[in-house]
Amino acid sequence: MIIGLVTAVAASACYGTGSVLQAVGSRKSARREAEKASSTGTTQHGGPSLSSTAKAAVTWEFMVGTVLDFLGFGLGALAARMLPLFLSQTVISANLVVTALLSIKLLGIRLTRPEWASIGVVCSALVLLATAAGHEGGGDTPMSTHWWLLIISVVLMGGGTVAVRLLGARAAILAGLLSGLGFGAIGVGVRILDGIDPFDLPTLIADPALYAILISGAVGMYLHTVALQIGSVNGATAALVVGETILPGIIGVLLLGDNSRPGFAWVAVLGFVLAVAGAVSVAWFGEPDTPVAEPESQELQPSAVR
Repeated sequence: MIIGLVTAVAASACYGTGSVLQAVGSRKSARREAEKASSTGTTQHGGPSLSSTAKAAVTWEFMVGTVLDFLGFGLGALAARMLPLFLSQTVISANLVVTALLSIKLLGIRLTRPEWASIGVVCSALVLLATAAGHEGGGDTPMSTHWWLLIISVVLMGGGTVAVRLLGARAAILAGLLSGLGFGAIGVGVRILDGIDPFDLPTLIADPALYAILISGAVGMYLHTVALQIGSVNGATAALVVGETILPGIIGVLLLGDNSRPGFAWVAVLGFVLAVAGAVSVAWFGEPDTPVAEPESQELQPSAVR
């Protein structure tokens, strides 16, 4: 349990630090596109084009942030196999707090009283969850569950990407929700993945859950980048937290056998609700609505997202 918690906290720290760097790279790229008055920077619906998203991804800040994301992914996958999903995913989602705190030092942003209060709520909720968490369930599920995870991932990520591009500049919340669902699917996929313990490469390659993880991770990262480019992503961040924590937590309890300590179910539920509400509040209070193409001299406001 302790090792799993430390691993989840480390994943949260990696994701939170990466968020600040990715936000800087994405906004910097968006400003450059705006300064050039480039018509290739946006789609006909006003959203960021594939070209502008690719340019954002090759800024050094974004690349370093992505490396941290991959490290966080590995640590998060390990935590998902050692902890109940409602605990591991919630701890990892606390990267929003890490982002907010790092913004003070790295970007000179002052937190308001509502933000500090929200951070306190999240920290208190994590203590409740750690106290209430019991043993994680097993990953033994019917192969049909693995196929369903792959099918749902393809439908959500593929159809969602098309919808985001059609909605354009109005797609921040949808992009955040879909990226959160994608990251949540990774947590579920890692838990049920065959061929890991003991390691068996043919079994691993033949498992549909592996491809659900790859698809959800790749498209989820793309949608995350789009949300960063669109502008103010308060609502998108809230949606990401909900998608990444609530659905995997419910699946863990209903299908994978995750449970709390005897008599502590109400503590787990309370901690889960407070953690999600606090994380959403950190995102909501953390960034004013600002346009993407803000002047170079204006202070850059990061988005508190993964």
